[in-house]
Amino acid sequence: MNKQNIDIDNMHGAIYNFSDQVRHALDIGEQIALKKQITSLQNVIIVGMGGSAIGGDILCALIKDELKIPVVVSRQYSIPNWANEKTLVICSSYSGDTEETLSAYEDALQKGTEIIGITTGGELMKRLDKERFDYIKIPGGLQPRAALAYSFIPMLFLMQKLGLISDRFCHNLESLIDLLNVKREEYGLASAKNPTYSLAQQIYTKIPVIYGEADSTNIIAMRWKGQFCENAKMLAYHNELPELNHNEIVGWENNSDLFQYIALIWIKDKSHHDRVGIRQEITKTILNNSAISQYTVEVLEKNRMVRFLHLIHFGDWVSYWCAIAHETDPSPVAKITQLKKELSKL
Repeated sequence: MNKQNIDIDNMHGAIYNFSDQVRHALDIGEQIALKKQITSLQNVIIVGMGGSAIGGDILCALIKDELKIPVVVSRQYSIPNWANEKTLVICSSYSGDTEETLSAYEDALQKGTEIIGITTGGELMKRLDKERFDYIKIPGGLQPRAALAYSFIPMLFLMQKLGLISDRFCHNLESLIDLLNVKREEYGLASAKNPTYSLAQQIYTKIPVIYGEADSTNIIAMRWKGQFCENAKMLAYHNELPELNHNEIVGWENNSDLFQYIALIWIKDKSHHDRVGIRQEITKTILNNSAISQYTVEVLEKNRMVRFLHLIHFGDWVSYWCAIAHETDPSPVAKITQLKKELSKL
């Protein structure tokens, strides 16, 4: 199987170059110079969809221990009613033409909030220019899900420049780049010695169910789910501990003849709450009695931020190799394109 004949738009290159993207996004972040002074914020809303919204989720997960005000991600046509002039709305749209984000922008404008955009251009940039709002322009030419560093790293610098977090997070990205430069040589090979390729070979004919932990790896699980769906064109689902112990665990009982078609993937990290770690092991043991295929993915770097983004990168590669195993070009998202076309008529 020749992956070049399948991967027509070179998603392999987009994932392989993640470390270069991080480096470039660092440069963009360092050059952010806001024209408008924003002070006395009481909350922040990150507005976006899909690959643009996940950047906000990652940001919130990484900086949660330093935040002194609420920062939430909104995937809707409007922003919460409590938003006011003390609210900063960050409109994140890679294309600049995302219908829901443009609608939320107009709602933020009506509510009198502060607004900053992150985009490659499009209608969002035109509207931001018209109202003289600040925006961060990021490079185009990628699938939004493959532009992850451009989504969350400028937000990281923005939070720092607004005085909401320290600069330590941005410094940690340097060690991430070093790690990714090494790992991409391993993960980018179609080899049984490559753990991302090996995992893909075991699960690509199944429906992945990814479990994370509510306060840490749930965002990683959600990213994996989205990447399986978009890159590999496979149905996938995710949930989180401890909540799934109060409902979903019981669902692993009836229709057991379907379990052979499911791959349960546990995202594990030492940042998990001690009790959640215990819950994870007990739950795995309980489900072993149902003959469910279970896999655990964990990385061991010392820095939490580096581990977090390493796990994101790991999942991107697994989804890529699943696509290749299916002989499916990972880049196009035909059903999303069709949906947008139909919506544009209404």
